[in-house]
Amino acid sequence: MKPYADRLPTAVRQLLTDIIVVLWVYLWVRAGLWVNDMVEKLGVPGAKLESAGGGIADNLTDAGNKVGDVPLVGDQLVKPFTGAADAARSLAEAGRQQQDVVDTMAIVVALIAVAVPFALVLFLWLPLRLRWMRRAAVASAVRDQPAGRDLLALRALASQPLNRLAKLGPDIAQSWRNGDATAVDALAELELKRLGLRSPRR
Repeated sequence: MKPYADRLPTAVRQLLTDIIVVLWVYLWVRAGLWVNDMVEKLGVPGAKLESAGGGIADNLTDAGNKVGDVPLVGDQLVKPFTGAADAARSLAEAGRQQQDVVDTMAIVVALIAVAVPFALVLFLWLPLRLRWMRRAAVASAVRDQPAGRDLLALRALASQPLNRLAKLGPDIAQSWRNGDATAVDALAELELKRLGLRSPRR
């Protein structure tokens, strides 16, 4: 018994495949965005460190400025505050750098997550889809012409499975060689059906 997919018309199978590929790409894009969000959360401690370090530095600077106004010893008293403020700014800078690293890592990881699916689509599915479209376009252009139908019949004899050819009759190849119009039409119809096309109404 044939698989269910083989019993579907070619055009329907192509449409279903296209829908599946689009959904598959969409799901991988969503997965990449989710991975990006998860990695971005690693930057939260860095953001808090930057905020805390910056706040401490500002407060120490303000305190140092006030202490600096003390007569005679103000310059000496302000040095510890200045040093502590510089250390706090270093912590804030470290927090900012951590966020930059996390942002870059989030982008890289997300791109890696979607790169393989996109590569499969671009290098496997898309070439096959374009090849089918070219073949279908050529077949559609020649199906109305007697010589074109003969070419389609020849293509069917060369590429169709033997079991399908046998259904057209045991002498189908000989009939085609003899120029039997009925055999040519039957073979051309078989090839058009494989490409998801219909024979023109006569």
